[in-house]
Amino acid sequence: MKFNYAIISLLLLISCGGNSYDAFGEKISSDISHSYLSVLSEIQLNSESGKGISLNGEIVETCSKKGCWMKVKMDGGDTLLVRFKDYSYFVPKTSQENKEVIFKGNAFMDTLTVDVLRHYAEDAGKSQDEINKIKEPIFSLNFIADGVLIKK
Repeated sequence: MKFNYAIISLLLLISCGGNSYDAFGEKISSDISHSYLSVLSEIQLNSESGKGISLNGEIVETCSKKGCWMKVKMDGGDTLLVRFKDYSYFVPKTSQENKEVIFKGNAFMDTLTVDVLRHYAEDAGKSQDEINKIKEPIFSLNFIADGVLIKK
């Protein structure tokens, strides 16, 4: 009888232990290579410094139409737009807010035009009034992810 309890306890520990993630895109490790703030300062000095890095944060929003992008709250309070390599995979469209996410790929500075910003606002389900208020492009850090891990 004690043997059965030991096996059941061991199985529970194995199944509940560790971090459990849903994976999307290329297979990536859960190791974090950089902090957001270090990438932000490095990339402004050297555009090549943002290649093959992994970051983590908390999902704020995902594309409600396809799951083709996500906005992630980073350390320092900034929000980073994360898109997916070659439009080759998507993340779930709903119920991802406030989940921890790890992503690996390339960070770069980019100008998002008014048309693109309005498109993302439409994808996010914003009202037409909110969409019409977008009148200026934004130059900011962006990220193209090869792979994504979302904590279950």
